Formats: sequence, C-alpha cells, structure tokens
Amino acid sequence: MKKRSTFSWVLEFAGRKKTYYVGSVLLAILGVGASFVPYLIIADLVKHLLSGSRESSYYLQATLLMGGCWMLRVLFHSVSTTLSHMATFHVLGSIRKQLCKKLSTIPLGSVLDDNSGTYKNIIVERVDSMEKTLAHVVPEFTANILLPAVIFIYLLSIDWRVGLSNLIPAVIGLGFVVVMMKKSQGEYDVTVQKTKYLNDTAVEYINGIEVIKAFGKTGSSYEKFVVAAREGADCFINWMRKCIWWQAGSLSFMPATFLGVLPIGLICVRNGSLTAENFITCIILSAGLITPLVVAFSYMDDIMKMKTIFGEATEIIEREDMERPVALTEKPVGTDIVLSGVKFAYKDKEILHGIDMEIRQGEVNAFVGPSGSGKSTIARLIDSLWDVKEGSVTYGGVNIKNLPLDYYTSQIAYVAQDNFLFDMSVKENIRIGKASATDEEVVAAAKATGCHDFIMGLEKGYDTIVGGAGGHLSGGERQRICIARAMLKNAPVVILDEATAYTDPENEALVQNSVAKLVKGKTLIVIAHRLSTIMDADKIFVIN
Repeated sequence: MKKRSTFSWVLEFAGRKKTYYVGSVLLAILGVGASFVPYLIIADLVKHLLSGSRESSYYLQATLLMGGCWMLRVLFHSVSTTLSHMATFHVLGSIRKQLCKKLSTIPLGSVLDDNSGTYKNIIVERVDSMEKTLAHVVPEFTANILLPAVIFIYLLSIDWRVGLSNLIPAVIGLGFVVVMMKKSQGEYDVTVQKTKYLNDTAVEYINGIEVIKAFGKTGSSYEKFVVAAREGADCFINWMRKCIWWQAGSLSFMPATFLGVLPIGLICVRNGSLTAENFITCIILSAGLITPLVVAFSYMDDIMKMKTIFGEATEIIEREDMERPVALTEKPVGTDIVLSGVKFAYKDKEILHGIDMEIRQGEVNAFVGPSGSGKSTIARLIDSLWDVKEGSVTYGGVNIKNLPLDYYTSQIAYVAQDNFLFDMSVKENIRIGKASATDEEVVAAAKATGCHDFIMGLEKGYDTIVGGAGGHLSGGERQRICIARAMLKNAPVVILDEATAYTDPENEALVQNSVAKLVKGKTLIVIAHRLSTIMDADKIFVIN
C-alpha cells in the first residue's frame, strides 16, 4: 500500500477549510507582486538619476507608489496568514478528534502497547507544535520562493550572464548543505527517539511518585529521569556539533550574491555589453534575491519535524479498527453469550488456548482462578475491548463482530478492577452511564449501590469535584461510584471485574445486595478472588 503524503493528510484534515489555504496562497502571490514592484521602481529611479532628471513630481509619485506597494504587501501578508491560521487550527482540531475517535475503535491491546505518555505527547504537545509550521509555511514559504524566482527571471531578461552569476555563491552554499546533510544523516531520528523516551520517562516518574516516595527510591528513580534528560539534550548537541560549521558555511555563501554579480557585471560594463544603468539595476535586484530563499530554507527543519509528527499521528489513525459493521443487520435474540474455541494472544504470547463457555440470560456467572489465569481477558473479549485471535464470541446467537460497536457496547455495563473517574462532579461521573438521566435517577442509582450516604458527606455532595482520576476519593468510594454508573446504564449484561476489591465488609454486603436487586432478569458476570462474594452464583467458571 502506497504511503500517503503529508500534504494529502493536511488537505483531508482541513476539510472545507482547505479553501482557506488556497486563499492564503493566492494572497501570498499577490503580496509577492506587491513586493516586486518597488524593485522595478527603484531601478527606474536610478536610470532617471543617472540621466540627470530633476523632475521632482516623478520622484514623489514613485516614492508614494513604493510606499503603497509595501502597504499592500503587508495587507496581503496579514490576511494571508490569518486565513492560514484559521485553516491550521481546524487541521489541529481535526487531528485530535480523529486520534481520540480512533482510540475508541481500535482493540484495547493496540492502545496499551504504547505508553500513555506517548499518546498524551502526540495528541497535546506534538500536534500543537505543528501550528507555527502549518500556519506560516503555506503563505511565507510560497512568497519567499516565488519572489526570488520572479526577480531571477527579470534579471535574466536584463542580462543572462549577470543573472546566472547570482547562482555562483548559491552553488557553493549548496555544496556545504550536501556535506551537512551527509554528516547529520540519522541524527534527526535519534533526537526523535530520545525526546519520546524522555517524555515517557517523565510521565512514568510523575505517575509513580507515590510508590517512589513510599519505598525510598527517589534517588534511583530520579536518576533514570536525569539520564533520559541528559541524553535528550546530548543528542541535539551532538547533531549540532557535526553540522554547525557546514551550516555556517552555507549561510555565509548563499546570501553573498555580489561575489558573482560584481566581477562579472564589471567585466560586462567594461567591454560595453552591459550599460551602467542596467548594471546598477542588477545589483539592486540581486540584493533581494537570495535572502528570501534563505528564509524559505530555514523552514526545512520545521517541515521535517511536521512530517515526523504527522507520521506519528497518522500511524495511529491508520491502525486497523475492530471488525464491526456500521448498521445493525441481524438483531440478537436474548442475551446468551457463547464463547467457542476462543484463542487470544498479547502480541506473540498466547494467553487463552481454546475457551468454550456458555453464559445464559438472567444468570449470575462467576469467574474464579489464580491471578494471570485470564479472567479479566475473557471479560474484555466479551465486552469487545479486544478481538479474539481464533474462535468466536456470540451475543444472542449473533457473532459480536457482526454487531455495530455502538449497539453492542450499549448492551453491556462494565466495571473494571482499576476504576477510573473523570475530573468532574460526582453527579456527572455517575451520569456517564446514561447521558439523559435525571438527577433523581442518579441519586437512586447511588442509593442502590450504597454511595448516597458518603456522597452527602462530601463538601458539596453530588456536585463535589472528584479530582484527576478520582484522586480526592478513596479506592472504595471510587469503586462504588463506578458501580452506580454501571447500574444507571441499565444494560442487559453487567460485568463486575473484581469491582468490590477495595470495599470494606459492611459496604461489600450492601453493594452485593443492591447488585442482586438491580440485575434481576439480567445477565451478570462477576470476577472475584474471594469466594464469599460469589456464593449465590448460578454458575462458577474456574479459569486455570
């Protein structure tokens, strides 16, 4: 499959705003025209001065016309960059939306293969860092390439020898650039890898700070971050050290157009093949030839960086989605769940080796077994968080791969052992289970799962903000809120993955009694280590 270009991705993300980029380029071209006119006026002024003209009105008009052109150039540039910024912010927003949407449609294993800091870095910092390049490269790169091209063509029309002489220092500078590129080959990739590792290490250090302090590992853990930071800085220093002199050579020679223009122009004037007026015109035009090109080439690093970031973002976007149809074509009958010959592997390591299991509608089904036996993996396969490697999972007689993802997820309420709450109010966290739920329904779900009393004891009751990942609450409190959220969803199938692990005996009994009432007539799957929590199960599956 042919790899798509960065430009095609930009146009796709821009959507209807791509016309803004077109407008930005057109205005940049008009700005180039407005920038070029003053050079022609100056050349004409020189000719009048050399001819001895003292017509003050002409000089005044010419000066005013130059001022008007420069004002137009500023106006075109301002509107051009405004349009490019509007399109760019739309592009960045589209990338982030697609990335977040993609994470919800690819298998959970594909998400967990990467460090959470990697996703955060790409979606937030890396995508945001493209703003300057995308917004400025389109109009400014266009203008800075186009203006020298127009000037060079005009120089050739005056005298092709003097015109070509402008390329002499450019060729020398290009030689320095070629050597610099050879010297720096592979260095850019190293900086990308080291920077990503530094970001992942920083996120890991911050997330694990509680464990680090508790076990007195501050020194050794911090040392890992220090090493990553030092390597992150050293790789850039090494890169610059290899290239600095060659870069300095290219930047010194490329703008020095007079190195070729002055000697060749003087020879042409001396032998009478070039007039003094045209020679001065060539000097004036040559002064504005290379500098814009140097500015344009200064964007090359940014363009390379943007290409890398687009590669990181589109790698996620191009991952294979879980195989699911868009529309519901075959409606399940009942809520029986059947696993037939199910095999599953984490990367290359197979965890499940052919599971056959029947979970009947309305029954309480318990999964027990030692840690690492695959209990949670089976629950996640049932919840369609992963796809089976071999075999099938059916729901109501229909293979879950033939059911739309939105429909199937609405049929199952899942409470994992590592409960997560968003940094918003208790009420809104519970309401995630059912977006249209009234406050009364939220409170009823909380009461049914034993949450109401402790919630009312919080500073602002149901309007209390729980903090990042529910950090303002205890583990047991977070679990009960997650159970209330699942109950509010009112799905026909409920999965509790060791959901009462952090509750005390009194609250555990309350939750179990509440669950028994709320799941009446529904299919319940309970994963637990403590047999006391599943004494009333209709069926117990031992996972070995």
